[in-house]
Amino acid sequence: MFEKIFKLKENGTTVRTEIIAGLTTFMTMAYIIALNPNLLTGFGANGGQQLWNAVFVATCIASAIGMFVMAFAANKPFAMAPGMGLNSFFAFVVANIAAITGTEYVQSFQAALCIILVEGIVFVILSLFSVREKIVDAIPLGIRLGIAPAIGLMLLNIGLGSNAGVFDSEGNQFFVMRDFFGSLTANFAQTTMKDAYPTMVLYVVTMFIGLFVIIILAHYNVKASVILGMLAASVVYWVGDIAFLGGKPFASLKSASFVPPVKDMIDVTLFKFDFATFAKIGWFTMLTLIITFCVIDMFDTIGTLVGTASRANMLDNEGKMPQMKEALLADAVGTVAGSLTGTSTVTTFVESASGVEAGGRTGLTALTTGLVFLACLFIAPVAAIIPAPATSAALIYVGILMLGGLSKVDFTDISQAAPVALMLIAMPISSSIGHGIGLGLISYTVIKLFTGKAKEVSVLTYVLALIFLVKFFLAV
Repeated sequence: MFEKIFKLKENGTTVRTEIIAGLTTFMTMAYIIALNPNLLTGFGANGGQQLWNAVFVATCIASAIGMFVMAFAANKPFAMAPGMGLNSFFAFVVANIAAITGTEYVQSFQAALCIILVEGIVFVILSLFSVREKIVDAIPLGIRLGIAPAIGLMLLNIGLGSNAGVFDSEGNQFFVMRDFFGSLTANFAQTTMKDAYPTMVLYVVTMFIGLFVIIILAHYNVKASVILGMLAASVVYWVGDIAFLGGKPFASLKSASFVPPVKDMIDVTLFKFDFATFAKIGWFTMLTLIITFCVIDMFDTIGTLVGTASRANMLDNEGKMPQMKEALLADAVGTVAGSLTGTSTVTTFVESASGVEAGGRTGLTALTTGLVFLACLFIAPVAAIIPAPATSAALIYVGILMLGGLSKVDFTDISQAAPVALMLIAMPISSSIGHGIGLGLISYTVIKLFTGKAKEVSVLTYVLALIFLVKFFLAV
């Protein structure tokens, strides 16, 4: 059955490999299941437990729907969920709507869902008429080749920087490269991060053990190297936490509820669009917000798909991915599903690269990840005990591999080298794939325009560069 649906032999893979890849992807992005409702509700402070529960259920359901479309319509191994960055921006918009209209947070949340609904419908229409696909084609080949390495650096930055989830007594977050290696300097002794030093040591040791296990297993062609490395890192962390820090990593399982709070979603967010409140913010603000969400999501998704597909050798000689239209449609359907159930924009996750590296090549990988997301309605507490350093190990490994794409970039051509170099630094710094691509498009266009090669730039590329210029300088 799976062979007929997903064409496994044609794609050089097996059911076992695809399932392992799907589980690997899930383990690297499982954090979103709890983090998304935390961010959208201020860790439960805004809207109360009922809204938190509603967003939690919506996150699992909308993500799964998007992945099922990706699996059966596009037959690609890419996973999706409410996008990081976009969810924080959504929470900011909700708070502003509440301030402008004087409404409660839940009502403002329902008003903001109107933005996601419109965005999703626009993307469905653009995807069906291949407009988004034409936008992908308008991105110059050199920039497309540089997207994967730039994403690789972003993954390295996440893994070695901001993925820790370790905080000191004053709530300051631990960043691996800055704080652990900074502890070797005299300045560290004067900071509050020294209170978290034992936890930092355990984190760093665990992360590198996981990374080295993955690399060694991959050297011996072990297909499950990534997931086994993550499991090894998890065990080391749990043992270290219990033995040296006196922690209880499994304590949350005792009091955890395994009954999905579906009723809260039905009562608070399911089809709960408040267009009247949304209209109160004014048509210009409404239009600006919708365009902003569309532009960010558009290029984050395009960048992730192109970059990850490049790593999996799914691109043709022109840098194009077969079934791109269907893959973009999956993202659009997921966003509509998110608006209907109660969460922010659903987009393709860069963590999909971990599943691709584990051997995932077809929609069976996406299907597996989607099914586990649905299962998390019942087993979310189990998923939550996967420690951050295990995820970091996988992200660092995949990031290193994605840097290999730089070999395809022609660095003797400054019109390629400059945009790629700028993307390499912009993506990890801004934590936005879309912003990195935007800067690459602007620099490419400017260089071609003022070096006598303006005719080599397509009209649509000029338009995209102009859109990003407006976006950047209007700060929307």
